[in-house]
Order: sequence, then structure tokens, then C-alpha cells
Amino acid sequence: MANVTVIGAQWGDEGKGKIIDWLSNRADMVVRFQGGNNAGHTIVVGNQTYKLSLLPSGVVQGKRSIIGNGVVVDPWSLLDEIARVGAAGLKITPDILVLAENAVLVLPLHRELDTMREDAASQKIGTTKRGIGPSYEDKVGRRALRAIDLKDVASLPAKIERLLAHHNVLRRGFGHAEVDAAALLAALKDIAPKITPFIGSSWRELDAAKRASKRVLFEGAQAVLLDIDHGTYPFVTSSNTVAGQAAAGSGVGPREIGTVLGIVKSYTTRVGEGPFPTELKDATGEKLGERGHEFGTVTGRKRRCGWFDAVLVRQTVICGGVDGIALTKLDVLDGFAELKVCIGYELDGKKLDYLPADANEQARLKPVYETLEGWSESTQSARSWAQLPPNAIKYVRRVEELIGAPVSLLSTSPDRDDTIMVRDPFIGR
Repeated sequence: MANVTVIGAQWGDEGKGKIIDWLSNRADMVVRFQGGNNAGHTIVVGNQTYKLSLLPSGVVQGKRSIIGNGVVVDPWSLLDEIARVGAAGLKITPDILVLAENAVLVLPLHRELDTMREDAASQKIGTTKRGIGPSYEDKVGRRALRAIDLKDVASLPAKIERLLAHHNVLRRGFGHAEVDAAALLAALKDIAPKITPFIGSSWRELDAAKRASKRVLFEGAQAVLLDIDHGTYPFVTSSNTVAGQAAAGSGVGPREIGTVLGIVKSYTTRVGEGPFPTELKDATGEKLGERGHEFGTVTGRKRRCGWFDAVLVRQTVICGGVDGIALTKLDVLDGFAELKVCIGYELDGKKLDYLPADANEQARLKPVYETLEGWSESTQSARSWAQLPPNAIKYVRRVEELIGAPVSLLSTSPDRDDTIMVRDPFIGR
């Protein structure tokens, strides 16, 4: 199978952007299959840094790139992003980018509702307030506006009326003014001609690619521990992030997603609220954050940092259907005299080798660590095993043993070329 699906195997921010960019050089097409502009991928090419949220990472390589039907799309944000990367030298045209006609739109009212709820909640979820959750709710509620609706503006008033029959009730409950239907219609009519040139059929594009034996790279936006079903609920995103979503979110059969590559950071980070068993609220955690430049691409929020949690990653490997991993940011661990890896938990005196589903139990977990010897030599920018210190290699091998998955790629800096390929994901070896 020539195709590859890339997913995050922790809480996100694992370095998917760089790995997808590196892989897209060898693919013919890149497809984004879930999430929205609440995700961020950073790609460094020489002296140029690209920060992408909705655009598939393949655009940096000039590859045919599809925003699949599983993505919720803020059309204003999409145009802003196209303009931003255009200023950096990337011209995005309909020859490069396709927006699935059945992708749901994120509207201003979704962003506003997201903010109202988060601000009013006693228990914060940590949402980015970009309207992702409310737009997925409308999708499931069968009242959403979709990209294809922008091609038929005459039908918009009735669809807006149906949408606002739901939202205006909520807004009144929060003490906010109702949405002005005429203003929303005018905004959609204004943006429609700017978006419609990109609208096409995701499933037909992918079927044609299959018939032409082209390589397709399916790009996940968030990570398994943020999956609406398999993550640390309720501190999760509003979509499925596991590899199975690549099929449903783009319009292909499950056999077409190919090899599943899980992106895993050499330590653990998390943005926002929720349980984090190995979090370090000390100088070591600060050191990891400073060396790893741990700030969110989209929000700029500081990431919480901790030791590598093999229990969590073993679980995401299973639930995510991961065949192999790309281990990133190994260079951040340079100079630590010793490194700890979580190999189990204690919960009220009992030993666990998995993450329980109950949020209260997750919050009470205490990590059980194994200590490994660190290394003083630099791994930064290493491009072969021969350039790695012996203890760094031992660390990587121990990670493989603990999570039950082999390392396919190893990243030693944000630069796309500082990557060691152990197994080719496109051919499975």
C-alpha cells in the first residue's frame, strides 16, 4: 500500500507539521481529514517558517492538497491563511487546493458561542474559542451550512433561518443579542465568490488518484489523546482524531489509508486543561519547555511539560492503529544526566498499565518511573544513527519496547532535512 496516514499519538504538538512536510515530498497528494483552524502545524524550510492551521502541509511542497469533508472550515480564516502564506511566497490557487464541497462551515456565531460557553463554565475545557465544537454540533444536528451552499446563495436564507432557530435560543439564554440574519447572509454572499473557486469533490479526487496509482498522504490535525471518544474526555477536541477518521473524513474506504504513522514527542506536553500524569511543575519542566520552545502554534499558550509517558503512547498506538512512530524533538533531551520514562501508574494503591476512562481517576494517577542514563553529546541536526550518542540510541530502543511499535522516523531539529529514516512509511520497511 503506497498511502500513509499521519496522526498525533499524544496530546498534540508532536511535530506533525515537519514530518508531514518531509513525507509530502514523496507523495502526490495531501489530505487533511479532521479538525479545524484550532490546530497548528509549523514547518521550517531553511530560513522560512510557515504556520498552517487549515491548509494541508502539502501546499509548502506545491502538492495537490485537499481539505476533506471531516474538517470544519472557517472561510474567513482560510482566506486569511492563504493571504498570509502568499506573503511568504506560497501562492495558493485552485490548482493546488481543493475544499471538499460537503465540508461544514464555521461561522462567526460558532466562535461567539464557543466563547460564551467557555467563559461561563466553572470547569474550563481549554477550547481555543474558534467555534470548532459548535460547528460540529450543527453538523450532527443537521442544520449546518456546508461549503457547497456557497455555490447556491439563493438557498441560503432558508438554511440560515433553520440554523438561527437553534442558535438564537442559546444566545438569549446567555443574555446575548440574537444573530442578525440579514447581516450573516450579506457576509456569506460577500465571501462566496472568493471561496467557491476552491470547492470540489474530495472523494472523486481521491478515486482518481487511486486509479492513477498515486501516493496519498492523509494528515491528521490533532492527536489521539484529544479524540472525542478515545481521549481524556471531556478535555478533548470535537472530532475523531484516530486513523480510522482518515477514511470517513475524506471519502475513501478503510483499506486506502495505508500505513499509519504516529507522531510522538520524546517527552510529553499538553496545552490547556485536563489530566497529565507525568507533568513536571518544577525546574526540569521549565527546562523542557524552554529548550523545546513549547508554545502553541495557534494560541501562543504555554505548553505543560513532563517526562515521556509510555503507558499513554502504548494505548494510543493500539487505539490509533499505529504501525510505526516518528519520534521527534530528541535533541531537546540533550544534556540531561538522567531521563525518566513512565511505565505504569498507581491509583489508590493499585498498579495500572493503562489510562482509565474516568476523569476523576485520571486526575489521581501517580506515575511509576523507570530511570535511564542521559547523554551529554548533541543530537541536534543528526541525520544518521552513526551521529547519535549510544545512550540516545538506547533511549529510542527502550521507547520502542515500551510502546510496542517501531521507530520509523527520528527528528533531531525543526528543519525538514534533520530527519533519520529507519523504515520507509510508504513501503512499510
